[in-house]
Amino acid sequence: MKGIVYKSTGSWYTVKAQDGEYYECRIKGKFRIQGIKSTNPIAVGDTVGFEIEQLGDATVGTIHSIDDRKNYIIRKSVNLSKQTHIIAANLDQVFLLVTLNNPTTHTVFIDRFLATAVAYDIPAVLLFNKVDSYAIEELGEIKYLAELYRKIGYTCVGISAKSGKNVDKVKEMMLDKTSMFAGHSGAGKSTLVNTLEPKLDIKTKEISGQHLQGQHTTTFAEMFDLDFGARIIDTPGIKGFGIVDMKKEEIGDYFPEFFKLKGNCKFNNCLHIDEPKCAVKDALENDEVAWSRYRSYVQMVNGDDENYRVDIHDVKK
Repeated sequence: MKGIVYKSTGSWYTVKAQDGEYYECRIKGKFRIQGIKSTNPIAVGDTVGFEIEQLGDATVGTIHSIDDRKNYIIRKSVNLSKQTHIIAANLDQVFLLVTLNNPTTHTVFIDRFLATAVAYDIPAVLLFNKVDSYAIEELGEIKYLAELYRKIGYTCVGISAKSGKNVDKVKEMMLDKTSMFAGHSGAGKSTLVNTLEPKLDIKTKEISGQHLQGQHTTTFAEMFDLDFGARIIDTPGIKGFGIVDMKKEEIGDYFPEFFKLKGNCKFNNCLHIDEPKCAVKDALENDEVAWSRYRSYVQMVNGDDENYRVDIHDVKK
């Protein structure tokens, strides 16, 4: 039988078969030794082959094969284990929810996520959430940041998952596609899914008042079929985004505005850091490239973690 993985808990997988039925499946041990360097050899969105058997009153499936992926989004844990984790596979697009505060989404996080999406050939959209809760000067900061990314070529939409502002625009972009929502805990991913499809009633929590951080409510990635003709993958909140398998010579290619300029650099292998006659650094000095983006890029080339962060509030500096 063939099916698509709709939920992964690490040891069990909910698979929707081609006949529309759902089966709880396990995997054969060999998947763990096939050279797949991640904590989860199978991810939500994967197309798999499986067999079912009757165990007492329960029908249980065993996954025996996985189809080639057209793409996937992957991150490296920022804890001491440094293990890689495939968040989801076979995506048509990904929506990154960005918030100015409660919690703050740092531009380093945004840039790392966007670079990974480019590297794995996944179109990305930035959703600036909670726009109904910001003061006038904060809205100005959001508009500035959205314009910064629009100039690069990214679609940016200001939304309120709670009030429904511009959610219709998100719906239009989702039609007939498999999309993923990503962002920090508390950024509003599950609230947005509930606004799109109220009957799902995904559990949400308020932001922690003491630390102004989101509380994890989505424990595992899960895909849902939506009534208006779309599929959405809701994911656990991501605290940090470690990049995976990127050679430093390639990272500039995952920054679209740098990639456009690289042909004008004196050296073909220019890293845009210490080399003379660098088109990217010239554009930086002329304010044609954002300093926040360049700082993110240098940090990634140097192999640093996300310890040095640029707040949304600081992107103009």
